[in-house]
Amino acid sequence: MHDLNFREMTKEQLSEESFIDLAYGILDSKKQPLTFPELMKEIQTIKGCTDAEVKERLQQFYTDLNIEGRFIVLGENRWGLREWYAIEQIEEETAPTVKVRKKKAKAVVDDEDELELEEEELDFDENFDEFVEDPTEEDEEEEEFEDVAIDDIDEDLDEDLLEEEDEFEIDEEDDELEEEEEE
Repeated sequence: MHDLNFREMTKEQLSEESFIDLAYGILDSKKQPLTFPELMKEIQTIKGCTDAEVKERLQQFYTDLNIEGRFIVLGENRWGLREWYAIEQIEEETAPTVKVRKKKAKAVVDDEDELELEEEELDFDENFDEFVEDPTEEDEEEEEFEDVAIDDIDEDLDEDLLEEEDEFEIDEEDDELEEEEEE
C-alpha cells in the first residue's frame, strides 16, 4: 500500500481515492482511534461528499472496514489501525468482541446437537417396527387369559365364600348350651 498523504492531494485525486484508503490515511495521521461516525465525518469533509453520497456508500464502507486486515475494532464502535497494537494488547482491548465469538461458537455447538438429534430420530424411525406388536397376537393372549382365568377365579371365590360362611355359622348345640347355663 502506498503512503497516503491526503493533505498533499488535489481534489481530483481525493475524489478518486477509496473510502477505505482515506480511512487508513486519517487514522495514520491522527495516531489515535476514532469512532465510526467520526471517521465518516472526516472522510466526508476530505472528499467533499454530500450526505446522500455518504449514506449511499456507508454500508459497503463498513463492510470493507471489517474485512480489511489493516483495521481493528476496539469496542464501542472505535476503530484503529492493527499495526498500533501488540497481539496481547489487542486481546485485552477487544475482550467484548471475544464474547460475541463465543456465542457464535455456542450456536455452532447447538447446530451439531440438533444434527445429532435428527440422526437419532432417523434411527428411531428405522427401528420402529421392532417395537410394534402384532394385534392378532394380543387378541389371542387375551382370549386365553379370559377363558382360563375367569373359570378359575369363579371356583376360588365360591370356595372362599363357603369357608367364610362356615366360620360365622353358630352351632345349634352351642346355643342350647348357652341357654341352659343362663337358667
